[in-house]
Amino acid sequence: MGYQAFTVQDAIERVRTLGLIGNEPVTAEEIGDGNLNLVFRIHAGDQHLILKQALPYAKVVGESWPLSLERAWIEQSALKEFAKVAIPFVPRVYHASKEEAFTVMEDLSHLTIVRAGLLAGEKYPLLAEHIGSYLARTLFYTSDFALGPVAKKQIARQYYNPDLCDITEKLIFTDPFYDAETNTIEAGLEAEVDRIWNDAELKREVAKLEALFITKGDALLHGDLHTGSIFASAEETKVIDPEFAFYGPFGFDVGQFIAHLFFAAYPDYDRLREERIKDIDTFWLTFASTFKALWEREAVEPFRSADGLVEDVLSTILQDALGFAGCELIRRTIGLAPVADLEQITDPTVRLERKRHALRLGTALIKRRTECKTFTDLRNFDVTEELSR
Repeated sequence: MGYQAFTVQDAIERVRTLGLIGNEPVTAEEIGDGNLNLVFRIHAGDQHLILKQALPYAKVVGESWPLSLERAWIEQSALKEFAKVAIPFVPRVYHASKEEAFTVMEDLSHLTIVRAGLLAGEKYPLLAEHIGSYLARTLFYTSDFALGPVAKKQIARQYYNPDLCDITEKLIFTDPFYDAETNTIEAGLEAEVDRIWNDAELKREVAKLEALFITKGDALLHGDLHTGSIFASAEETKVIDPEFAFYGPFGFDVGQFIAHLFFAAYPDYDRLREERIKDIDTFWLTFASTFKALWEREAVEPFRSADGLVEDVLSTILQDALGFAGCELIRRTIGLAPVADLEQITDPTVRLERKRHALRLGTALIKRRTECKTFTDLRNFDVTEELSR
């Protein structure tokens, strides 16, 4: 059966043919609000399912931006790989079709997308700890340090994902740093953006980070880890949508999540700033302590017994993560796919102030990331000068 984009009725027929639902009455709807896929929610009796199908183009642009359907198979493979080592944080996959580019998985509608929940004032007291544990486990267990180089290379071949990596390279590392058509620059930010576009040091450091993203295959990454790709409640956390998964640098997913914790403070900065900084503290401490414990217990030789190596690796992850966080802060402020954390601020003066803050913070993180070799350095990282210019 060849590929065609599903209707709601097609989605119902597929899950019924697969035996995932019976002949009981069914309710179904298309709920996708993302940029790359169709997403259907299907309820039949006690069975609640999500069917996600890749489209052969980016919805946010249209058919002029074609994409390979292979990403759907990569996504379901990554979900299964991550579930091996971090099962509490990964939705269950029931079926996947490579030919028709769809995956049927657990419905998480009892949870809330974290970005929407935070904007609505919800609290997620375990989120930072859960994501710290999730990333420590998924990154460590898919790396050379856990698998050994031969087994790791065999797995990495399954995650060749050029179309989605190309999107990331353009939207995060390239387009925001010149006058690209994809950029969305609010009136009043022109002087701030011009400063970024004419900052030779910044552009050199961004190029270094892009080179890391392209060439450094440390571990299997989620590739697009932000508060819009996490479902949560006060007790539970699930990470979805790893269609950008590929083998890349440890610090990328870490930095993406840090950036979106910063964004989550902007809707009410004076009230939320300290809360989000505590979340970053908890996230990094959980990540680092879990990664180190796994290393000391399960790393292959000669890595496990190399005195001080895990501390050096964590220091590099931290520095790289801060740089990647800075790129994401700039991209989501003036590039394609802006974040609701900023865009839903109704007062235009406040919104521009927060956007300037995000651009300056991003710039500082990129240019000064190597000052942070330890978590104490991160806590003492002072960007007051940059923010007050």
